[in-house]
Amino acid sequence: MKVIVCIKQVPETTEVEIDSQTNTLIREGVASIINPFDMYAIEEAIRLKERYNAQTFVITMGPPQADSVLREAISLGIDEAVHLCDRTFAGSDTCATSLVLSKTIGKIGNYDLILCGKQASDGDTAQVGPGIATYLNLPQATYVRKIDEIDVKKKVIKVERLLEEGYEILELDLPALITVVKEINEPRLPSLRGKMKARKQSIPIWTNKDLELKEKDVGIEGSPTQVVKIFSPPARQQGIIFEGESKECVDKLGEELRKYIL
Repeated sequence: MKVIVCIKQVPETTEVEIDSQTNTLIREGVASIINPFDMYAIEEAIRLKERYNAQTFVITMGPPQADSVLREAISLGIDEAVHLCDRTFAGSDTCATSLVLSKTIGKIGNYDLILCGKQASDGDTAQVGPGIATYLNLPQATYVRKIDEIDVKKKVIKVERLLEEGYEILELDLPALITVVKEINEPRLPSLRGKMKARKQSIPIWTNKDLELKEKDVGIEGSPTQVVKIFSPPARQQGIIFEGESKECVDKLGEELRKYIL
């Protein structure tokens, strides 16, 4: 059984700057971490490794500094990693990113399950996981809170999908893709042995030449959605405080409201 986890490196802080020319995040010089929801996907892959003797992969698309999140995943217990790093990929929206990741997964091949966090903390779109499933023509389940059972022989997985007012049980044929929520598990901490392994492990870097995608299909050029403008909302005006007796305050409030009604 082979499990592939897609992860993303995101800024550790919400105080980020935007490139005025490309309207994309400036990541250089900003402390970064594994997207918090992806930590649950990593943990679930490791649990499947322990339960079913699964072979585990982790992949990410990002600049050279994204190597650190792949090594962190290995230190936690993931077997192998692939780093997608090419300037051609820069500025990709969720559609172009899903294409690159799906091509990578196809190149790895012979996979049974793809795991993703439900969404990234810097974009909050929750589109990449479903996008990968669409490109690979796979059954998918989003917002999964529990993997009930995997029948390796019959190639079937049964999961619980979180809903607003409860959950539903879905059965999917493998290979399949699921996105997970934080209720699924509690991520572990890396061991000393895991850290030593991660430090020594060789991580291949794949570029667009390895995937053989057309440049017009990736990056900003290959992104059907474009950020036209980014701005901060105007500061909220300070509220009005009325002082005095209750009746007096009510009268003052009434006078103030009439300014907006009349």
